[in-house]
Amino acid sequence: MPQNVTVRASDFSRNFARYQDDAIAAKVINVTSHGRVIGAYLSAAELAHYELLKRREREILVVGDLDDETMSAIESAEYGAESK
Repeated sequence: MPQNVTVRASDFSRNFARYQDDAIAAKVINVTSHGRVIGAYLSAAELAHYELLKRREREILVVGDLDDETMSAIESAEYGAESK
């Protein structure tokens, strides 16, 4: 899995087309100024994933309404483990 790429803001602005292409492979381009992240450029796929997560963040779930499969997944989940 590719790591996020970090670039200085001045390089990002001068070479936007290059970093636009790099975002497809890297998913996220972190943009820094004076050594700190000031923003990021997301690939289209990463943006769609982010928007999905934001929608789910506002979703209200009632435990009693969850199906057995979902309850089983919650009960067997491990903190910090990636979902499959």
